[in-house]
Amino acid sequence: MHVRPLHDRILVQRLDEGEQQIGGIIIPDSAKEKPQRGKVIAAGNGKVSDDGGRVKLDVKAGDTILFGKYSGQEIKLDGVEYLIMKEDEVLAAIEGASTTTTGTTKGRTTRKGR
Repeated sequence: MHVRPLHDRILVQRLDEGEQQIGGIIIPDSAKEKPQRGKVIAAGNGKVSDDGGRVKLDVKAGDTILFGKYSGQEIKLDGVEYLIMKEDEVLAAIEGASTTTTGTTKGRTTRKGR
């Protein structure tokens, strides 16, 4: 199913933060906070300005973003949970999100995804 958000809305899929542990205790899924990081799946064409033109969005499909805890509306499409939110609810876009630090080797940081 293809979904195209309207105007200045974006479709976001939350990114898992990984296993949460506090002091060696594994927190059950029901007590975990939902991630505030996601990947933009689709974006609208932009907001209509007062003069009738379109104001393009700063984010596009494929961008990794940060958003607030209570941002957007949760929806489920084909069994997958997504958020639909306005671009105004996006706090930041993460540049170079595909490059993640995976560990160190003899004082050097190794990187994955280059």
